[in-house]
Amino acid sequence: MASVILFPAIDLKEGQCVRLAQGDMDRATVFNDDPAEQARAFQSQGFEYLHVVDLDGAFAGAPRNAAAVESILAVLTIPVQLGGGIRDMRTLSGWLEKGVTRVIIGTAAVKDPSFVREAARIYPGRVAVGIDAKDGMVAVDGWARTTRMPALELGKSFEDAGVSAIIYTDIARDGILTGLNIEQTLALANALTIPVIASGGLASLADIERLLQPDCARLAGAITGRALYDGRLDPAEALALIRKARATAGSA
Repeated sequence: MASVILFPAIDLKEGQCVRLAQGDMDRATVFNDDPAEQARAFQSQGFEYLHVVDLDGAFAGAPRNAAAVESILAVLTIPVQLGGGIRDMRTLSGWLEKGVTRVIIGTAAVKDPSFVREAARIYPGRVAVGIDAKDGMVAVDGWARTTRMPALELGKSFEDAGVSAIIYTDIARDGILTGLNIEQTLALANALTIPVIASGGLASLADIERLLQPDCARLAGAITGRALYDGRLDPAEALALIRKARATAGSA
């Protein structure tokens, strides 16, 4: 609980900051056409770590918003984790060399698990796995295809790989403000030793309060997107709650 991180999200589509509803590219809402400006705003609000996804890259299987990502990296001093279209070592190492702190491997974790293992070995602490699930089953290729692999099975397969974190997204809740799926996220976190970050559906301060309850101590944090953009979640209030929880844990 003491180390929980709230990650503001920037999802990139055609160079703009958007939010999708349930992973549907046809249901994209543009919130800012200047990703660097948005990133700078999040940093100035006090966030400690930024979550960025190249949505076009996730569908294409290769980076498609490189210029936007590079513009973000150029203005920030806080760390950035990046996912979307990272399917080979050249792409992965290229982003790390450009200043990304941690890369997120999603589709390739299913299709090429040896790539994840090799990347985690070469870049310890800098490789995360993105597990995006529909009804508990892993989705790939920008969420366009659902596999028959349970999310828990995929997570367990990397227990000994040196992966730094797992970002678990409930696609059914993503972008529609129905609240985090704490039950499924905790089930995954409690079955693994890898830190798990919750994603999909964070809607309000109530989600932050839930995240800080004792039974969620295994979670490393949560990602927030639409709730920040549309004003449902006040950054100052959310971060104050987290700081208070850290202080309480530190004095215990």
